[in-house]
Amino acid sequence: MTRSALTTPPPGAAGPRPASGAPGPGEPLGSHYSRCFGCGDRHPTGLHLKAVTPDGETVVAEFTVAEAHQGAPGLAHGGVLATAMDEVIGMSIWLFRRPYVTARLETDYLAPVPVGTTLHLRAWCTGVSGRKAYLEAEGRIGSADGSVAVRAAALFVEVGMEHFAEHGDAQTLLDEHHDYEVNP
Repeated sequence: MTRSALTTPPPGAAGPRPASGAPGPGEPLGSHYSRCFGCGDRHPTGLHLKAVTPDGETVVAEFTVAEAHQGAPGLAHGGVLATAMDEVIGMSIWLFRRPYVTARLETDYLAPVPVGTTLHLRAWCTGVSGRKAYLEAEGRIGSADGSVAVRAAALFVEVGMEHFAEHGDAQTLLDEHHDYEVNP
């Protein structure tokens, strides 16, 4: 994948450093909130991603393409695949224990993904500079070492929790509070 200058860490960017108290190796990561299209278990047609960190630095998840996720007959919609990439990247930010939002997402589609296919997703951080985090992800068909069907590079920006209260639903933030401040 050729990343743009906007998703490439600048020279001197710090390496990713998970925060103290972040989920450790083998630990599952919770959902942003129960009705999140990407990871919520209460969204009827969502992706229902369940992520874990195998090593405390990367995040892995699986996503099985359902009929509700198709674009062309029998194939995953490209926007749904981009959403899966955005979601697994966003889940990797949990390791920093601070709230971030997507500022830019670049997605490369390398192979069609048929309905019924399980994509094995993996995301990792390539650098942090100030409030900016630079991240990448890939989706492999059939297994964690299967062929790559989709890749992504992203720029996420750290925001305060007031961002979600001001621009979203503050009550939901309170109702589904997590034990540490991360994307609600």
